[in-house]
Amino acid sequence: MRYEVMTGVERRRRWSDEEKFSILGAVGIDGETVASVARRHDITRQHIYQWRREMRRKGMMSHRDPMLVPVEIAEDAAPDTVDHSGPVDHVELVLTNGRSIRARATMNERQWMRLIRIAEAV
Repeated sequence: MRYEVMTGVERRRRWSDEEKFSILGAVGIDGETVASVARRHDITRQHIYQWRREMRRKGMMSHRDPMLVPVEIAEDAAPDTVDHSGPVDHVELVLTNGRSIRARATMNERQWMRLIRIAEAV
């Protein structure tokens, strides 16, 4: 009898939700495409699309991609007891799912988008 021993990476892998979210969150960051993210993680593009649908169906991910828009604070909206004349150190963002993010005001758009995706996905 002849036996063949297969070595190397097992092709049927199990991915935790955290791993899936991490991979899904990489799409769109710095111009990353679904194909490039899939290649980097040695999976098919279909995995990413399937995981996205699965997370949306479970209510763990938004159907819309986050979008940053310019905001102005109206003078009458700010409480009189707070001085807004100096530089802003932190910004708090409240998402439609009720979660909030508080981060440095100096973060760039890419960093904000990643935080929003993570907060919406978890």
